[in-house]
Amino acid sequence: MTFRTIIEPFRIHSVEPLRMTTPGERRAALDAAGHNLFSLRAEDVLIDLLTDSGTGAMSRDQWAGIQRGDESYAGSPSWFRFLESVQDLFPFGHVIPTHQGRAAEKILFSVLGGPGRIVPNNTHFDTTRANVELTGATAVDLVIPEGRDPSSLHPFKGNMDLDALDALLTEHGAEEVPVVFVTITNNSGGGQPVSLENLHGVRAVCDRHGVSLFLDACRFAENAWFIREREPGQADRDVADIVREMASLADGMTMSAKKDPLGNIGGWLAMDDAELAERCRTILVITEGFPTYGGLAGRDLEALAQGLREAVQHDYLRYRIRSTAYLGDALLAAGIPVVQPIGGHAVYLDAGRLLAHLDPLEFPGQSLAAALYTEGGVRGCEIGSVMFGLQPDGSERPAAMELVRLAIPRRTYTQSHIDYVIEVCERVAAGAADLPGYRITSEPRPLRHFTATYEPIT
Repeated sequence: MTFRTIIEPFRIHSVEPLRMTTPGERRAALDAAGHNLFSLRAEDVLIDLLTDSGTGAMSRDQWAGIQRGDESYAGSPSWFRFLESVQDLFPFGHVIPTHQGRAAEKILFSVLGGPGRIVPNNTHFDTTRANVELTGATAVDLVIPEGRDPSSLHPFKGNMDLDALDALLTEHGAEEVPVVFVTITNNSGGGQPVSLENLHGVRAVCDRHGVSLFLDACRFAENAWFIREREPGQADRDVADIVREMASLADGMTMSAKKDPLGNIGGWLAMDDAELAERCRTILVITEGFPTYGGLAGRDLEALAQGLREAVQHDYLRYRIRSTAYLGDALLAAGIPVVQPIGGHAVYLDAGRLLAHLDPLEFPGQSLAAALYTEGGVRGCEIGSVMFGLQPDGSERPAAMELVRLAIPRRTYTQSHIDYVIEVCERVAAGAADLPGYRITSEPRPLRHFTATYEPIT
């Protein structure tokens, strides 16, 4: 028997206060921040759903591990505990620790990228695309057509389009395509999972063309849970075993450990190719640190070692996925368009539909995100033409979807917090037809969305 109520599989051990603000205070804060939600002071945000990256609450056992952290420069026992936890799930021969995921991307694409190179992905996220393009290479998204349709109910909308991948590799070959990437789950596409069947298919295409396959695996546990829940023949498997099978299909991975590994900082790059690993370690030592800490303190390595063990626990994942769906289901019931099926780490509001009176290059996602903050102090993240519209040649092109991501930090907010978010969304949606478009007044490059400034179009 399943109960309606979703209970957190933990008790609250310590708390931090939230600062209550008025709409007037929030409008003033938004004006001072150039209408960029990234530029707000965190103390001016009531419910912070900007990102799930590094914003979760660590467990009692993670904090205990921090006390055990050994800060030896080389060969720390904390490194070996971290390495054991990583290789238990991702048994690659070489693990290269970094301070976060984008550092792993920077190192890898510095070695494999360059002018004339092409890196296909189901859908690149912002830092991945930026690190590819910074080398002069071209980032190509090859998600299945259903992945570009917010209302499609396909269970694995993160899947790679195998025919498109085969055609690209046939045209360009391994000389131009140094690696194929698959992002699990597909963040830019609404937190949508990738099936095991599709990963096996990608592996087969890569093998035919002699190209390596890497995973952007920062939400690996959520992806594995969706496989267990949705893919035929997987329902009785342990999540950790599904993760190991996903890893077995790849030649390497990048990881932001600020997501599913339940860390506040950290990441890694892993692979089986010894020669590639040596080239990457050379860059690591110059830019991050020694190979047994790579920009992390020993205490961080300990927290991640424990977090990896907790991330694949079924009780935690059941709560994690159901509590995110609780928000998405409530918004759907209220008539608010969201990406379906509901993803694992976030609910994605379909700003393009909700603010249909705005042109995509009037940035409906930015408008909706600003309204959510002004109305109720809820900070979300635009994932649309601000984030992805600016092309390498300086031209603007509407993004495939105009979304606002409400990313749920892990083990941080309670059901009453989420009920409040639902109310805020309902109020904003009721007046959505009156929300203005936005124009950009300054846009540093790349990754302009982090520090751009805006003004409403009046």
